[in-house]
Amino acid sequence: MSRLPRGGAVENRRFRINQFIRVPEVRLVDSDGTMVGIVKTSEALAKAQAKELDLVEISPQANPPVCKIINFSKFKYDMEKKEKEAKKKQKISHLKEIRIRPRICEHDLEVKIKRAREFITGGDKVQLTAMFSGREMQHKDLGIKIMNKIKESLIDVAEPEGRTSSMGTRVFMTLIPKRNLK
Repeated sequence: MSRLPRGGAVENRRFRINQFIRVPEVRLVDSDGTMVGIVKTSEALAKAQAKELDLVEISPQANPPVCKIINFSKFKYDMEKKEKEAKKKQKISHLKEIRIRPRICEHDLEVKIKRAREFITGGDKVQLTAMFSGREMQHKDLGIKIMNKIKESLIDVAEPEGRTSSMGTRVFMTLIPKRNLK
């Protein structure tokens, strides 16, 4: 019963398998995990075909390259499964913006602080933006004072990222979650 090599007509992007391994000698690891040693590539390929498995180049940078006799389809499935698990564990943080005016009333400010706390405890960055218009531009210190009040209210869960910056009619401050919360 003759078996066609797996992998199709083109070689796999990450791993070279079977006839696509073009080095004269390889360090062979058997299907049960035992180290066979350095053998000719044709001999390693013959052992893999005898067991109806594939010869997969695991570590091409080694001298000689390390190859393993395994079921390539199962190996590829396990690799994809590990990548999905790693992707699930990643935390993507977003930048949320909270806008304030220098004449904001106390209750509205408390609501903004509460919302910022929710974003930060959720792992997101929060950008505070104080917007000024007309004569308010002459009193940017009031907006900065309000932003500092917010920063002080959130000091237990957040820390400032960089300095407060100003651009045109707006003043910006970015708060990030504290490292010990993650």
